[in-house]
Amino acid sequence: MRAPLRPGTLTLRNAQVMDRAGVFVADHDVVVRDGVIESVAPAAGPVTGESLDLTGLWLMPGVVDCHAHLACFEEDTLRYLSMSTSRWALECAGSAARLLDQGVTFVRDPCGADAGVRDGIHAGLVPGPTTQVAVSALSQTGGHGDGHLPGVGLEASNGFLMHEYPGRPPYLADGVDDVRRAVRLIVRAGADWIKICTTGGLLSPGHDHPDVPEFDADEIEAIVREATRAGKPVMSHAYGGSGLTDAVTAGVRSIEHGARLSEEQAALMARRGTFLVPTLSVLHELVRLRDDGAVSESVAAKVSEVEPLIGEAVRVARAAGVPIALGTDLTEQVGNLAEIAYLHRAGLTPQEALLAATANGAELCGQSDVRGRLEPGLIGDAIVLAADPSDPEVFLERRNVVGVIQGGRVHRWSAEPERRTRP
Repeated sequence: MRAPLRPGTLTLRNAQVMDRAGVFVADHDVVVRDGVIESVAPAAGPVTGESLDLTGLWLMPGVVDCHAHLACFEEDTLRYLSMSTSRWALECAGSAARLLDQGVTFVRDPCGADAGVRDGIHAGLVPGPTTQVAVSALSQTGGHGDGHLPGVGLEASNGFLMHEYPGRPPYLADGVDDVRRAVRLIVRAGADWIKICTTGGLLSPGHDHPDVPEFDADEIEAIVREATRAGKPVMSHAYGGSGLTDAVTAGVRSIEHGARLSEEQAALMARRGTFLVPTLSVLHELVRLRDDGAVSESVAAKVSEVEPLIGEAVRVARAAGVPIALGTDLTEQVGNLAEIAYLHRAGLTPQEALLAATANGAELCGQSDVRGRLEPGLIGDAIVLAADPSDPEVFLERRNVVGVIQGGRVHRWSAEPERRTRP
């Protein structure tokens, strides 16, 4: 399933086009027919049909965000708890539309949005990136995903991202039999991925910590085995320690965050082909929130412990040859494309950072044969920039993205109107 493709032809003229190595090649035309790239070739003069004149502009594939919560739209806990399910679904749709506006044309939601949100986007009911969902983040009782509020005796998911309604699959499970059943229920709910928490985290209540392993090895192996039987890959929230090692050994497809990644763990990930999604954006945002006094004392203490490590996992992973894909753990607070600049600051070359945001994310999400590069036969998802993306710092300014194309349709265009020609 995917967001709708646009019938007809769109020619993106005279662009500096990103190639499969992350290098920009000048004066090329990209022709998109019926939503799919038909050709990428040196500029050939006048064209017929709809076109965009991209002279002096840069064209790259649409960004793939492998870790963005569409349900992360509200900082007021009371509003989350009192929100109706219909309002929650519409808020998720709003998050999706704003992601697409930024230039994110594909998103993997690691928990929060459910299959209905995904299917509504793909049916064209609302604008948004092509979406994969994990529906629930599976955690042990008292683990990172447990948002239990003892004062009022309320059971809730961490962050209240997973709105409760009849039929919602579980987010807490304990023991091999229980986790196996939980995976089956999440699959039944239409999940594309299984998300598990194998260490504590930063935003979870004070009862857990990023250094603490969660789920034992038998439980993690049972989860991965059951997910594999159902044809679903597994992602693991893990900061480091034995929880990260157990997840990689069991066969998860990606590690989310990984701030305490060791050289030995990176070597294991490289051997297993496990991706790292380092989510630097949310770490920078949490430092800002801590400095503004906007988080609890327990969260602030954990953020202060992790702050010196921001970016270190990227350097360790790169040195070991671990594939790295972009993920933000945000939707719009600081701009999701800023992650490209953060990856570069952490040690990736500009080309590596651009590939982490495009081709690598497509590979992680099983989409390499349909997206992630500007090549014939792939879906025509692209963004247009007014500043040279060979300097990743340009992604810190949202205004530098002047055009978003999804499936051959111009979703947003803020460059000069005269550059656009319609039949």
